[in-house]
Amino acid sequence: MKKILLIGNTCVDVIINIDHLPKTAEDIQPTSQTLALGGCPFNVSNIVRQSGVPFLFITPVGTGIYGDFVRRELTRLGFPIPVRSEAENGCCYCLVEAGGERTFLSYHGVEYTFSQEWMKDIDINEISMIYICGFEIEEPTGVEIISWLENHPGPEIFFAPGPRLLMIDSEKKDRLFRLHPILHINEQEAYDLSGSSDLNEAAEILRSQTGNTVLITLGERGSCCLEKDAAHLLFAEGIPTPVTDTIGAGDSHIGQILASRAKGRSWIDALRDANCVSSRVVSVQGASLTDEQYRQCLSVASDLSNV
Repeated sequence: MKKILLIGNTCVDVIINIDHLPKTAEDIQPTSQTLALGGCPFNVSNIVRQSGVPFLFITPVGTGIYGDFVRRELTRLGFPIPVRSEAENGCCYCLVEAGGERTFLSYHGVEYTFSQEWMKDIDINEISMIYICGFEIEEPTGVEIISWLENHPGPEIFFAPGPRLLMIDSEKKDRLFRLHPILHINEQEAYDLSGSSDLNEAAEILRSQTGNTVLITLGERGSCCLEKDAAHLLFAEGIPTPVTDTIGAGDSHIGQILASRAKGRSWIDALRDANCVSSRVVSVQGASLTDEQYRQCLSVASDLSNV
């Protein structure tokens, strides 16, 4: 089996649980605070790791207290660290309200940068799929990622821009879309990016821009996709789950999509697998499942596929 190549940051999530977002000059007391590995690319990579699919994760690890934490935790999980830097790592403050909704304050360090030099030893013939994230593309060194992709055609590109696509300049976006990536976005992002308030029309507009399949998550209602050559959206129902927080829900979804597709799963089965995993992620604090929790998710997904 070929490898999945994942490009992007590993940061430290400082998860702060609060009753509500504070107003200006308001004094509130958090109910708890924890540190965890985070960053969309890491969250995606961790799901791929748990799936057993071979992968290569290009993520720069720097210095400082957050760099030390990242290095220690990646090593504990068995991740190789191919890129080391003397620059400092940043962090992401995740403010989680009582209802589970989260607000991010990202302090960017070296983890959001990119250099083509880091990729010089990669054999593109060993890669089946490539994952990229909107945060890295938005950064000044995002052009380096796009240039590398342009010079290494072949693998299928999965692009999860999140809300950042509206912040990415048009030249970068146009160059990236000419590479025909598979988009993975949520429902609101689909409306914002397409300019349409109709789900079917939004998917068709985005597919016309990329020339490839569009994947859209629908929260508790599940997810859907408009395949490259399909006439209609394909829907996979969601799994009702009590929400602890929504950190990493979309990341775990695309991570499982990548893993399932690498294993030859159909789009509908990949969506069902991903719905199971992401529903479990929102039931726990933070963005990651334990390996045992992940195995339980796959067992549930297998049962759904056999219904």
